[in-house]
Formats: sequence, C-alpha cells, structure tokens
Amino acid sequence: MVDFADFTLPDDPAAAWAAPGAEPLVSPRVRALIAQVFGIDGAIDGGDAATKRADVVATGDERAANGGGAAAGGAARDGASALPPSPLSSAAHAALASAVGADHVRTDDAARAAHANGMSYLDLVRRGRASAADGPPAPPDAVVEPADERQVAAVLATASEHAVAVVPFGGGTSVVGGVAPERGPFGAVVALDLRRLDRLVELDEVSRTATLQAGLTGPRAEALLAARGFTLGHLPQSFERATIGGYAATRSAGQLSTGWGRFDALVERLRAVTPAGTLSLGRAPGSAAGPDLRQLLLGSEGAFGVITEVTVRIRPLPQVRRHEGWRVDSFAAGTALLRRLAQDGPRPDLARLSDEAETALGVATAGEQAGEGCLLLVGWEGSEADVAGRALATAALLREAGAVPLGEEAAASWRSGRFRAPRLRDELLPLGLVVETLETATSWRDLEAVHAAVGEALRGALADATPLVACHISHLYAAGASLYFSVIARQDSADPVGQWRAAKRAAGDAIAAAGATITHHHAVGADHAPWLADEVGEPGVALLRAVKSHLDPAGVMNPGKLLP
Repeated sequence: MVDFADFTLPDDPAAAWAAPGAEPLVSPRVRALIAQVFGIDGAIDGGDAATKRADVVATGDERAANGGGAAAGGAARDGASALPPSPLSSAAHAALASAVGADHVRTDDAARAAHANGMSYLDLVRRGRASAADGPPAPPDAVVEPADERQVAAVLATASEHAVAVVPFGGGTSVVGGVAPERGPFGAVVALDLRRLDRLVELDEVSRTATLQAGLTGPRAEALLAARGFTLGHLPQSFERATIGGYAATRSAGQLSTGWGRFDALVERLRAVTPAGTLSLGRAPGSAAGPDLRQLLLGSEGAFGVITEVTVRIRPLPQVRRHEGWRVDSFAAGTALLRRLAQDGPRPDLARLSDEAETALGVATAGEQAGEGCLLLVGWEGSEADVAGRALATAALLREAGAVPLGEEAAASWRSGRFRAPRLRDELLPLGLVVETLETATSWRDLEAVHAAVGEALRGALADATPLVACHISHLYAAGASLYFSVIARQDSADPVGQWRAAKRAAGDAIAAAGATITHHHAVGADHAPWLADEVGEPGVALLRAVKSHLDPAGVMNPGKLLP
C-alpha cells in the first residue's frame, strides 16, 4: 500500500508542489534534449533549475522567508509587501473574528498569497508575471479558518450580511480556476480554509462506512483509517494535497476508480452548510424519497454552500496489491480489450492505457519505454484469492488477444512516478514550456473519434509551438471511459496565457462538438463554465441558478464558478 508518511504538505498551497530543497527531477541531459526538440534557446542546464524556478513560481526559500506563504507573482523579493491592503471593512473583520476567533482571520501577505490560486498551468504562469494584464492572481482579502460546522455557519451569515464573497478552500489543487478568489459584485472576498475540520468523526465497522470532516487531506484520512484496519482507497494524482471536501465538491476520480468507484459513488451521507441553512442528506444505502439531493452538492464546487462532512464507504486494507504492465499493438486494440474487461469482466480495480504518443514519451512509466505499441496497466487489490483469480483470468484474456506481458516492474515504475508528475511540471515551466492536462469521457462507440478530434484540435491550436499531445484511458465504465490528455509545447513568452487559452478553447469546442463531457473529474470551475450550457441545456443551467438562488440568496458563495 501507499506509505502515507511519504506525503508531507508544504506550507504554501499555492506556489509549487515540490518541497523546499527537493532534488531536481529533470537531468541536464533531458534539459538539453528539451532545448533541441522544442527549439528553445538558452534552456536551463546544469543544476540551477531550482534557482530559476522563481521566474514562474515562488521558490521554497521565498516560502520560508514569508512565514510559510509565497510571494505573489511580481512580488518584490527583498521582503517588501507586494499585495494591496485588504479592503475588508472593519465591521466585517470584527464579525468574522467573533465567529472564528481573531487568530483565525488572517490578513497577512503570507496567508493571502498562499490562497490566491489553484494549481493549473495558468495559475502558476500568472504568478510569475508582473504585468497588469493576465498578471498575478488577485489574492483574497482575508483567510478565515473555522474550527467546526457552527463556525462555518457563522462565517456564511456574516458574509451575507456584510456583502463579502466566500471561496471554500481545501487543498488548493483545482486546475480549472475553482478556488480563484473572485469578488464578483462584492467589495471583498475571503478564502474559507477548512484545514481545522480534520477529524475522523465515526467509523462503523459493521456497515463499513467512515464519517470524515471536509478538511482532512488524503494522506491523513488514509492514515486514520489504516490505524483501524481500513482504507478509502481514493488516490487521485492530487492525493497529497487534496481534501475530503474537495473530493466531494469536484466529483474526484482516483487510480482505483475503475474497480472501487469515483468519490461521488462512495458517498453515503453528507452535511453541508449553506447561507440558507444546513443540509444533512442521505439516510440509507438506497432510497426512493424523491430525487437524490446529495447529487446537488456533489460537484457543486462551493457555489451553493460548504460541504463540512461526508460519510463514505470504506474497505478493509487489502491483503494483496498486484499491478501489471502489458504491451498491446495499438491504442485501438487496447481500447477493445478494456471495453471487454469493463463489460464482461473480470473487472480490474486499476486500468490505464497509454496511446502511442504517451507510451513513446515514457510518460506512463516515468521514463522507461514499453517498446512498440501501447502500454496497458491493469491492477487488482483485495484478498489473496480474489486478486489471484482475477489476475489469472485477465492474463488469459490478454494473452489470447496478443498482448505481451511486461511484468509488475512496469506498473511499479508508473506508480513510483505518478505523484512526481506535478513536481516535474514545476521544473519544466521555467524551461520555456507549456505543460498542462485536460480530460473528458465518452462512450466506447465514440472514444476513438473523440481521442482523434481533441488531439487534432490541440495540435492545430499550438501548431507554431512544436506540440506533443499524449493521452491515456484511466477510468472504465460499462458504457465508456475517460480520456486524459497531456500537452507539452514551446511557450509563447510574450503571451503564455493567451496561447493556452486558445488551445483550451479549441479542445473544449472539439469535446462539445463530439458530444463528450467537458470534464470527467477536474470539475467545472471557471474554465469549463462556458461549455456547461451545451452539456446540460439552458433549462439545466436555469435549474442550477434556482438552486443557488434559494440556498445562497445573496450570491456570496464562490462567485464565477460552476455557473456560466
């Protein structure tokens, strides 16, 4: 299983993934290859990538110098404040302090800068730009840290009374602008940091459920459950930072979602505080008591209220974990095999198929090549008998179809590098590269067409930037699967923000035109909102607006997110 002690959260959730002093992942040889492939003059060589990283994201030294916060992009690096004074009124500040305690209403630069953005490519690039247009993200005017549900309710009441926008903030890992502190029509905005809601409230060993507070990080939640012999088993790539509340608010998916289910499928009950009151939803494993109102909160991204607690299904810690690599002739051949496993079984817990480009780049195996064709990963976790039986039956099916076994080493290589990918991006950005991802899901019938259309759209939009577009399937359903695209290209140094926005728009339009979903697990945030009406229709958008109007009459909850 994952060693949860390996995950230590850095002080600044907004600057970069790598901890201060971390060893560089990109070798001088790879940097030289990047310069050659992408035609970048003066690409960083030697070992000074960490020192040059300050041009794009705040360095570990800056985080330490700012008391755990990060200097915002364009900040003076001599220690002088670069943030404008907080416009939060004295009356609002006093009321918030009364709600959560004066020590937990922070207006210092370190706290505000640390909650200024999520972790998308544009978030990090903008932090390094001093220009007013598309420059550093505006920070919240205060960071408020409630300790319990009662304090959350008091904060929302204060915000509604004093016309202050509220942005719920967990691990800050949104890559779609979901935690951007937008004021909307209000004079001030606060980040509602939920880190103090960090308890395992209850573990029901008979029903195999656990009630977890929203501020628990993935590693902490797993450690608490493991101490009692259980696991949630939800491991998204943002695992080390992301929180339970964030999982719920974005409908997160993890590496075992094919077998164990997406996070929203694991939720039995939830509690959420809204400006209109507290919702406690879910009483039984199944119910016919009207529409399932849990689904209005799952994926709501803080636009209706604040998820404070969820009760989720858990499993005993698996006795055995077995993940294997296989080589298949083509992406089409691998897709057909995954469809067969998803529809007819034996269903794997982990399934991932890299297309030819991703396999060739070695993305899936952290630099190791799988040879010709495409890399297919399958895995099972559970009892010895269950894992042995499913692995044996899967191997027979794959061999019959002509797949070549690569052994457990290929999967181990991918697994060991999976959580390093965000750190790798940190090092690639200052080399002058665009490094970003996007995802969708569609039916098996349309999957190859969507794969081709989105790839073509990205390559066309970035045609002048030597783009490399890679993709993998990573979450299977009986009716279809997800597609996850990775993009590397030469950055337009004059307008990196406009460059990626054009590429993202082209990809989003291609996804919508193909009838696929605009997001499988990254959520809507601000970035995907332009396509929401296409997906749910104008009546659907009107319905969501009506829900928001009822639960959040003043409109203070996370302005500019979810709704177009």
